[in-house]
Order: sequence, then C-alpha cells, then structure tokens
Amino acid sequence: MRTSNARPLRPLTAAAVAAVVAVTALSPAPRARADASDAIVVAPKQRSWVFRDGDGREVTLRGFNVSGSTKLYENNLLPFRSTADAVTSAQAMRDLTGANAVRFLISWEGVQPAPDRIDHAYLDKAIEQIRAFTDRGVRVLLDYHQDLYSAHLFDRDSWYTGDGAPKWVIDAGDYPKESCGICLLWGQNMMTNGAVRRAAHDFWHNRVLTTSAGPVGVQDAFIRQASATMTYLRQKLPAQAFDGIVGFDPFNEPFDGGLDGASGADWEKTYLMPFYQRFRAAMDAAGWSAKPAFVEPLVFWNTGFFEQGGMSSVGTLGTRMVFNTHYYDGARMTLDPSPASDGSYDAPMNRIRDRAASLGTAAIVSEFGNRLTGATSDRTPWMVRGMYQAMDYGVPGRNWWDRPASGGGVLSALQWHWDIYSGRHRELMNGNPGKVQTEGDGWNDEDHSVVRTDDAGQVTLRLDQRVLDRLYPAAVAGDTLAFAYEDLARSGYGGAGQQQAWLTVPSSMPNVAALVKDRQYGVLVWRESSTGAPTELHLPQSFAPAGTAVVSDLGTLGGVPSGGVIRAERETGSGTARRLVIAPSARTPGAVHYALVVNTASGTPERLAAARAELDAWKARNFTG
Repeated sequence: MRTSNARPLRPLTAAAVAAVVAVTALSPAPRARADASDAIVVAPKQRSWVFRDGDGREVTLRGFNVSGSTKLYENNLLPFRSTADAVTSAQAMRDLTGANAVRFLISWEGVQPAPDRIDHAYLDKAIEQIRAFTDRGVRVLLDYHQDLYSAHLFDRDSWYTGDGAPKWVIDAGDYPKESCGICLLWGQNMMTNGAVRRAAHDFWHNRVLTTSAGPVGVQDAFIRQASATMTYLRQKLPAQAFDGIVGFDPFNEPFDGGLDGASGADWEKTYLMPFYQRFRAAMDAAGWSAKPAFVEPLVFWNTGFFEQGGMSSVGTLGTRMVFNTHYYDGARMTLDPSPASDGSYDAPMNRIRDRAASLGTAAIVSEFGNRLTGATSDRTPWMVRGMYQAMDYGVPGRNWWDRPASGGGVLSALQWHWDIYSGRHRELMNGNPGKVQTEGDGWNDEDHSVVRTDDAGQVTLRLDQRVLDRLYPAAVAGDTLAFAYEDLARSGYGGAGQQQAWLTVPSSMPNVAALVKDRQYGVLVWRESSTGAPTELHLPQSFAPAGTAVVSDLGTLGGVPSGGVIRAERETGSGTARRLVIAPSARTPGAVHYALVVNTASGTPERLAAARAELDAWKARNFTG
C-alpha cells in the first residue's frame, strides 16, 4: 500500500494509550470559534435535540455517502480517483439535488498501512477531496468505514470481501479460514463467518498483537492512528473547510463478534461505549472538541432481523455525541413482497426519533436506501420515497394535515450512496485477476448508487429526480414545529409507473386542496427565534421561481422574486440550484409562521388569498400556545 510520505509512529502499548486518554479526557477543551456559522452543534429544542448552526438556526442535513468506492483498491481506498473527479461529483450533487451534507468515507487501512506508519500522502488526497465539497457549501461528516472488518480476512476465491482493518492487523491475528456458510446476503458474514467474528471480537477486547513494531493492542492502534488523522486534518484544512466538517463517525456498522453471554444492550454498554468514549477523548486532544462524535449502535438494532442493542442501556449521550443510525428495510430486501406506500416507514423512523430523545441528543440516519438492479429493485423508487417521507414526518400523509404537530422532528439523513463510477469499475475482488468486478458498485454484488457517469462524461441521476431533489428546511430561524413534502415521485424508473399523492389535503380546506392538486408542494411551520438570520428551504429544480407559489402569514406570492421578504437565491457553490429564503422585515420572537410552497404558476390572487385564510385558521387550530 501507499508508503510515500509515510511517517513513523512510536510503538504503542495498551498502558500508554490508556494514560494518554485519561489525561486528555481531563484536559480543558479548546474553545470553538464564536463566529463559525458553518459549525454545527447539538442544541435543545423543547422536548428533543436538534442540530443548530452558528446563527442558532435549526439545521437539517440532507445528502449522500461518498462513497462505496472507498472500499476498492482501484480507487486507492478513497472516494474518488482524483481531486478533479471529486470536484465533478460535488458540483453535480449540489446542482442536481441541492444536498448540503455528505458522509465522506476514509479507510483505516489507507491511513495506517503499517503498525508504525501514517500515510500522510493518503490524508493529503483526502483533504483535497473533502475541500471539493466544503468549497461548495456542503458539510462533511467523516466516517471510518469498515464492512466485515477487513478485506484481508477473505480468500482470493471467496464469494465475499470486506474492508477496513489493514493487512498487518489480520496477519498478526492468525485467523481461521473464512466461510459464511449458506449466506443470501453478504451481511450474514457478521453472524456466521468465524474469521470475521473472531477478528471483531479481538478489536472490542483490544487483543495485543505481535507486530513488526512490537506488541500493540489492536484497538489502541486504531485510536492512535485516528488521533494522528484528526490532528493532521485540523492542521492542514483551512479554517473555513474545518468548520464545514460536522464531526466524525468512529466506526461504521459495529457488530459484536460475540456477546459473551450478554444481551446486545449490555454489550454496547460494556464494549461499544468505552470505545466511543476513547474516540471522543481523542477528538478533544486533536482539537475537535467543538464537533460531536456520530456514534452508531449495533448494526441490526432497527432492521427487523437479528435485532440487538440500540443503546438502550448506555444512559444519556449528551450533546457531544449524536445518535447515528442506519436504516434498511430487511423484510422488503428479502422476504416481504409488498410495495412501500404512504406511512410504511413511520414506525422505524419514529423509533429513531424516540431513541435519540431518550439519549439526550440529536439523530441522523447516515445510511438508507435499496439496490437499483436485481432482486427487490423494482420496488426501490417508492421504498426510497417512503423513507424520505417518514424522515420528513412520522405519520401517514393522509393524516398529517389533521395533526401536523404529531409528525415529529425532521430527521437529517444521508442516502447510500453517490458513486460517479457506478457500472464502470475494474476491481480485482480479493486481488484475484480472475474475478474482476465491473458492474454496479464493484463490491459484493451491490448496486446502490443513485448516479452514474454517461458516455459523454456527464453525471446523471438513476432514480427519479423528484425523489432525490427535495424541498427540505435547510436552516430554520427558530424551531421547526411541522414539515411535510409531497414529491409526487412515480413508482418506477425513468418517469414510468404510478403517480399517487400521499400527502392529501382534507376537504375542509378546499382552496388549499385545489391549489396543490396533482402538484409537488411542501409545508413548513416554525416558531421564530431572535436570530437575525433567515429561514432557508432548498428549492428543487422543478420549482422554477417564476412558477412557484408561496402562501404564508408573511406574504403571498404567485412567482418568487429575487428580492424581498420571501425570495429565491442561488445555493452556495451552485450555478443552477436555488433556495427559498424567508427573512421577515421585523423580528417577532415566539411568533408562529407557516409557508406553503407549491410548484405551480396557475394560482390566481383570489385563490392564493382564500388558501391563506384557510391556512391561518389551520395554524390557529394546531399551533396555539
């Protein structure tokens, strides 16, 4: 692996790491920049917790993972093969979807190719790729990614592969021959593959390995290289780019490797949380104290199969950790033949909301989605649509207007995934030239990327743009009280399939119902705070400003101008994407506002005025006190 510019590390012992962590955990944390409006913190909101920016606005993070290509040696364990490709990808994402955040994958193996080496050339390339996003106003969640612990556990002829831990860790572990047995999905290796499970067990128990640099605890080694990585990034990233990093995900999809007779919840308390606390202390020592750790529960806690854990026994996390979870519909990926529909995913998403509230922190769904080819892919468009719907609000759309406040908070979410090389890979699976992977994601027969690069070199969407380019409240000047969006995405690919509205207006509001009939639209209700910053919603490309109606207590518009209290502006870093900006001329902290945003140019002044009267009465019924 990459050894140029690699610098030596002193041999690390378990006792040494424990001493460092103990000291740094007690050291005063560096002060955050007071003027860093791009920086994100976890802050209270009534009976829950949310993300807020430096202006105190409630922030929703929406975007994608970049990318599964980090698992591939053809990409040198980075999301992109070059900085130019990262720029192309970031620009396309910003323009086509208005995404304001990405989960950016890096590899332990990429950072630490030998027990006494940190590959700074690898980190320099990662920094250049990170800046492609932060320079365009996209926030970055860094992720130490692993799947099945390491690629080096797998044989050249294996059906599966992994990613994560370096070869020197596996060589020192002396693991048995891997075998998944009868496995329908690669993830079953976590449950049945003895080599994978033993290696994971060693990590959580910090087994001391004999390496070329001497004895080292395997978890100690991970913490040491993570400390070096974060210190280097803090030193090398410009201040604005560093402010654009929202935090760090210490370990993707943790699995136990053996519960030792305990429950999953007890295992999380005994092994997972101490690891997160060590990582949190390392963040503080490296100058990352103002950024939260985005910590994940056991991988299967909310899938419908093999459920364990969910951090129900760890106490509160507090504002320096975020409840970071994934969601995949295990039933519809395997045995359940039913299509997704209105309200299909309310229960699992509300479970995430409730768990985060009980942990005393904000939540993010940092992976979700479904495959775009093969089994179950015919249902993917509405599965993804349904997941977004439930992350926007947690009640069926047919009921939302009658009890909007019961929909819960808007969940931040990063879809899996965004790979501009989709279908154009050339990965030697487990180094075997006889098993060259070219299709889909180039990894374990997966195909989740929502984009591909066409023959003309243009990045194009593979899913309906109406699913991916969504109206969402990017920054709310106060507290979001309710939000819902009707995307009208079709059930098939390429504009094919059924169109059906899920967010239906009751007959008691006939003018609103007529205005939104067969049209995309969204509704935001918020309580104003004293911040001087405006409220901002991403405006999908289908909502051309001249063809967008806004009905609000702050004004009614048939067409959105480029100036005024309600206006359209370009998204930072994009030449085409726009945001809707709402900036009241006079501040009234505590006031409740609403905005109905409709993709239509046909609303007459009389119809808009009548809709406003209905919405005024609706607000009074549902958002008083």
